[in-house]
Amino acid sequence: MSETPANLRDCEDLLTEAGFNCSNIWYHGTSSALLGSIQRYGLKRSGDKAMKQAAKQTMATIGNSYSETIEPVFLTQSKQLALYWARQTVRNRSVRVDGDEQPVVLELLLPEDLNRQVKPDVGGASLLLVKEGEAYLAEVARVYQSHKLPAPEINLSSADRMEFLDKLGMAYIDSDIPFQHVTVLDH
Repeated sequence: MSETPANLRDCEDLLTEAGFNCSNIWYHGTSSALLGSIQRYGLKRSGDKAMKQAAKQTMATIGNSYSETIEPVFLTQSKQLALYWARQTVRNRSVRVDGDEQPVVLELLLPEDLNRQVKPDVGGASLLLVKEGEAYLAEVARVYQSHKLPAPEINLSSADRMEFLDKLGMAYIDSDIPFQHVTVLDH
């Protein structure tokens, strides 16, 4: 994994033995290819239309139907973890969409009514059972260890829902977020 730019290294300030601290500031990792749409329409649930279309075409090619689902906006308390997801988004898009894309980290300063809607991403347990999730767990372990803290050990089948937020930095909001609450971070 590439080095994290200094202005996105925030885990030292956020990470404690209990996990990541939370506030009304959240982060979302995405691709530069989606930035124009986000600036125009805000951060939308299931907003990557190009990836949805590519999946639909793939399923049609192999003779299967495709049912589009509306996914929430995935969030984390950490710029550093959002950068990890931004890099994954760029990597995933590069398989299906041509273009020179760069990872982008968005900072979301949520008003109280939206902040109350942020939930621990318990559904992330299924992600963590596949290769992509294993890579994320390894990244989280590196973050903890770089701050001289033991990597979190979570039993995915019996973990308390708050562990996904506190220990792994995994959250979501099932609402669109107007761009007025979004800042694009430089890196």
